[in-house]
Order: sequence, then structure tokens, then C-alpha cells
Amino acid sequence: MAFHSIFDTHSHYTDSAFDSDREQLLKELPEKGIVHGVLAGTTIEDSLQGMALTEQFDYLTAAVGIHPEAAGSQPEDYLAKLAAMTEHPRVVAIGEIGLDYHYEGYDRKKQIRLLEEQLDLAKELALPVILHARDCTEDFLKILTKHRPRGVVHCFSGSAETAAVVLKLGLYIGFTGVLTFSRAKKARKALAVVPKDRLLLETDCPYMAPVPFRGKRCDSSFIPYTAGAVAEVWGTDVQTVLEQTCRNGEILFGIE
Repeated sequence: MAFHSIFDTHSHYTDSAFDSDREQLLKELPEKGIVHGVLAGTTIEDSLQGMALTEQFDYLTAAVGIHPEAAGSQPEDYLAKLAAMTEHPRVVAIGEIGLDYHYEGYDRKKQIRLLEEQLDLAKELALPVILHARDCTEDFLKILTKHRPRGVVHCFSGSAETAAVVLKLGLYIGFTGVLTFSRAKKARKALAVVPKDRLLLETDCPYMAPVPFRGKRCDSSFIPYTAGAVAEVWGTDVQTVLEQTCRNGEILFGIE
């Protein structure tokens, strides 16, 4: 079945995994029902590359930001650089920003400062944020409660209880192909508490490919498989999920 109204709210087409066929793949995605795709920036350079792709493919938009794993390596004037980038007509958000405590050696203080500075910038510019959170629930929720940003917690991996707090703060929640994994009971329990008008679908490609492509390079055409997992929980069909989540993304990112 051919699907339509597919919005991939978080992708990384600047990744080297797409170096061999990037332009051909991005040219073909609209033929597979993709109507919007947000490119999430992880560094200044990556954000600029994403912006350049939006000039080639008009269904793509970009988010610009510094990922927590890059905390400490950003240029001193990074906030001014990001602010200047947001003047580009295809930039719709600040991101991917957040906290990641997964590996030892990450400087948590630097990550928190980086996140808070970018949250302040987003608020100043009246832009939504794309948030990354990994193994950092307590600090992350504390910062969200303090700053009250508008945006989405992407690639959600928390509990239903954490999801409820995030939703109460007015944020959207984004899910990847993880929902299709056989061991994703926690993710599906979290999905069950998300209102239909606050859910976004994403790939985080080239990562997080859904079943039956798990372990392979992911791209936006795989979104219907994730929508299928949502449809099971909602008791509806895949196309209904795609249309609802597309509207949600258009509202959050101000895309017509």
C-alpha cells in the first residue's frame, strides 16, 4: 500500500552513511509519501550542511544546534552563529540539544550550561527546540521545569511516568523505530499515555531502523512501520496515524 502525509521530524541526512547516494535518496523520498523532513543539527558545521540540503530539496527544513556530546568543543561565539542561522527561511527549530550521561567522561556541567544557553536562545527567538535525553532524567526534567521550552523530546526512551511529566510541561514526544522492537514494552507503555495531538514520528536516521530493517541503514520511507506500531496501540490504521502526526509536526514547527 502506498502511504502519504509522512513527516519525519528528526533525521540526519548529513551523516556519512548517506555519502554514496544522498542526493538520489532525497530526490526519491517524496515519491514514497514523505512531505516533510526536519534535519537535526549536532554541531555548527553539521547545522550548516543541513541548511544547504534544505536549499536543494524543498520538503526539507532544518534545526540548528549543538548536541550534548559536543559540549566543550563549540566555538566561543556559537550562540551568535546559531542566531544568525535562524534567519534562514528553512530553519524551524533549535536542536538537537539536550543531555547525555550514557558514557563516563562526559562533562555534565558543560552539557547543562550548553543546554540552558540554547534554551534561552530558543525562547528569545520564539523557536521550538528538539531535545535529546539519555540517562539523565532527574537533571533533564529539572531543567525543563525551569525553562518551560516549546518543542519535542525526540527518540523518547523514558517511562510512562516521565512521559506524563514531559506532556504536562506542554512538550511533544517523538518516537522512532524502537516502537517496533520486540523488547520495547517500556516505549509502548509510554506511547499509551501520549495524546494523539502530541505525538511525532521520526527515524533518527541513519539509526533506529524499525523491524524488519533493524540493524540496517534507516531512512524516512521506513516511518510507516513505526506508524504501524502506533496504530496497534491506538486501534486505528497506519494512514490515520501518519496524517495525525504530520499535522502535529506542522503545528509544532510552523510548517504549512
